[in-house]
Amino acid sequence: MNKSRNEKFDRKKPFNDLPLLPPDKDIENNPVILKQLVLASRALASVNGSLKRLPNPLMLINTLSLQEAKTSTEIENIFTTEDELYKAISDTYKKRDINPATKEVLKYREALWAGYKELQKSQKIETNLIKQIFNQIKKTSSGYRPPQAQVVIKRGESELRPGETIYTPTRGDEFIEKLMENLIDYLNDDEKYPADPLLKMCVSHYQFEAIHPFQDGNGRTGRILNLLYLFNKGLLSQPILYMSKFIILNKEDYYFKLGAVSQRNKWEDWVLFMLEAVEKTSILTDNRINEILSQMESTLIYAKDKMKWYNKEINEVIFSQPYIKPNLIGKTIGKTSRTTLTKYMNELVNNKILTPKKDGVEVFYINEDLIRILEGS
Repeated sequence: MNKSRNEKFDRKKPFNDLPLLPPDKDIENNPVILKQLVLASRALASVNGSLKRLPNPLMLINTLSLQEAKTSTEIENIFTTEDELYKAISDTYKKRDINPATKEVLKYREALWAGYKELQKSQKIETNLIKQIFNQIKKTSSGYRPPQAQVVIKRGESELRPGETIYTPTRGDEFIEKLMENLIDYLNDDEKYPADPLLKMCVSHYQFEAIHPFQDGNGRTGRILNLLYLFNKGLLSQPILYMSKFIILNKEDYYFKLGAVSQRNKWEDWVLFMLEAVEKTSILTDNRINEILSQMESTLIYAKDKMKWYNKEINEVIFSQPYIKPNLIGKTIGKTSRTTLTKYMNELVNNKILTPKKDGVEVFYINEDLIRILEGS
């Protein structure tokens, strides 16, 4: 099987022989894969338990999901700084000049949460959902790439043999539509395809990237799809998992093992890689959530002792994002007087809960404890 796949595979020709799912390899009964599946499942269950402990289920929108968005765009060689991101998500970011890289990260985060809300309504992965994710990322209204688009995957400028074609995805409407319909059916129909959801995620991620259905943004769309699928199958109560961290640390292996499935039908190495990514990033995400929860509790106890007006709701707001503006505190306590807010912000600063940072005419108040956790190794 590997030999015949290798003989007919040509990196410079459209891979129109991409097989339909499920794979013809028996990965569901592979003992090595099953062992790693157990480890990944346990780690994922643990992080999901931690997600359910959060006082506000959506408080990680501006914390862990932002880290995932930043790292996912870095995989596509789009870089911004934490400082720019934290400013951009503050309540005045729409009035500010945001650099193009930061905009790309924000579009990823917006696409993730728009997809999450849509999936709560539809309850299944659909063509429109996938296209919506892509359109949100690229700020376009286009669908699958047209048959005349000469899309190829090339080595980056920093790699050996830069510009060399390493893969040419399937080309032609009839191929893309058929393959995507099969992929969506595979994800949704658990009676016809009764594999473990984590195995199906690993398989479908390869298939999506191999189809490469859009002209651009396929990597980011595919990584969002992974998180939404885990949420859809009840393995995550929110689409929060810092998977891109593992991928960028092992970027060469990621692309090599993707290519090995296309060229030599080597499913085992790919599935093991993805399951390890789930396991390791579940542990990382779980640790981050627990660190945030522990710090929140410590801050609440300390701050309530220092300031009579400080309460649980204010504490949650302060940990909702790293950069805070006074009016966010004002909305929480129902006070909008500038004099009162200034007094409260000064108390937060004097008690070292927040740190002021001037940026032009604006002043941001930074939760350095939260930043320390988010940017930890």
